[in-house]
Amino acid sequence: MKNNVTFLALIAALGGFLFGYDTAIISGTIGFVKVQFDLSTVLEGWYVSSALVGTILGVSVAGILSDRYGRKNILIMSGLFFALSAIGCALSGSFEGLIIYRLLGGIGVGIASMLSPLYISEIAPAKNRGKLVALYQLAITLGILVAYFVNAYLLSLSTSESLTTTSGLTHKIFISEVWRAMLGSETVPAAIFLLLLFAIPKSPRWLTMKGKREQAKSILLRFITEKEADTEIQNVEDILSKESSGIKTIFSGPFKLAMIIGISLAVLSQISGINAIIYYGPKILEEGGLQLGDALGGQVIIGIVNVLFTFIALWKIDDLGRKPLLTYGIVGIMISLIIVGLLFYFEVNNTYLLMTFILTFIACFAFSFGPVLWVLLSEIYPLKIRGAAMSIATMAVWIGTTFVGQMTPWFLENLKPHGTFWFFAACMIPAVYLAVKVLPETKGKTLEEIENYWLTKEE
Repeated sequence: MKNNVTFLALIAALGGFLFGYDTAIISGTIGFVKVQFDLSTVLEGWYVSSALVGTILGVSVAGILSDRYGRKNILIMSGLFFALSAIGCALSGSFEGLIIYRLLGGIGVGIASMLSPLYISEIAPAKNRGKLVALYQLAITLGILVAYFVNAYLLSLSTSESLTTTSGLTHKIFISEVWRAMLGSETVPAAIFLLLLFAIPKSPRWLTMKGKREQAKSILLRFITEKEADTEIQNVEDILSKESSGIKTIFSGPFKLAMIIGISLAVLSQISGINAIIYYGPKILEEGGLQLGDALGGQVIIGIVNVLFTFIALWKIDDLGRKPLLTYGIVGIMISLIIVGLLFYFEVNNTYLLMTFILTFIACFAFSFGPVLWVLLSEIYPLKIRGAAMSIATMAVWIGTTFVGQMTPWFLENLKPHGTFWFFAACMIPAVYLAVKVLPETKGKTLEEIENYWLTKEE
């Protein structure tokens, strides 16, 4: 049973891999695209954040579509958007065309960022749901890391002698405009994701919500006994009978606090500065004294640390719980940001010291905000409105990300690096309060038990 569910979770988590890959692959292209199209600071920010606007569009429809047509079908749609975007970016003939294809890729990211963890949470047993949903965040970090390696490899390839005799489109994509190869490389993981999605079943909880009890049961019987399947379906039907539906339900009644928690943590996770490092890492590290080649190498180290510390969350999230991981991580994030700001402010010319505290920041994010946020967003909302509610909360993630992507060049220019990091540190104060005082612990509880918690709380 466990292995089958893990296999399905791994396939769904590939949506996270593409999310991470798409997010990070752009970091190696910014300098090239800026020079080629003579971009101003504002247009540079638009190039980075355009995909994020697409992401907001994608996530805004993902919940409604997935509630109507199912989690699996809309995940397949996201795979198609990823593939189309990658091919289009590699071949686009203008900056405007490039932006359009980045927007399409963003739509794919938006859909996958909501539905991958949601699908996993709906098929996972309560005892290891945190671990399985956290696979999604691990996949994001792996996607980021692989993108860094691909960027470094393609950059090296573009200056090697092995392709000097090429001409035409090959020369254009891999040598003279290597950013095309970087963006186009996403075609490979997108195609793998798309093919594997056809191997996963529909969500049993979604089928039960749609009144398709027998279909839901036949899927559950692949993983659990008939008695357990009947009990699970009955629990879902019982909780559905207590729910009302509609957008009004999301923002009123027993689930209002769940929405406030989800949206607040979603925005705060992004204005911790994580994507300033992911998107603009080479630029920030160059400010600290590293050359471009070394800075891109520093990005790879950041990616490795991001992956390694995510394993702490996989290891401990179902034992320690969500609250402790989140609290310790946010405090570590805040301290790291303050110290990095101090190093820039006092112009401490020690790149190793700078890298140490940037990596500390990444490590703290990787075992806390990164995985815990997606676990919480996938489990704290009621079934009948889960798609729509998670769409809204996930949209808040991307609004925060868009803000950071668009504003970081302006921050670095006007607040300078030290002011930028201190701004992000200040944004962590309300996050600590939410984690310590407001957030309920959800480890070991079924989705229906969590839902009953909110219903009981109102009473």
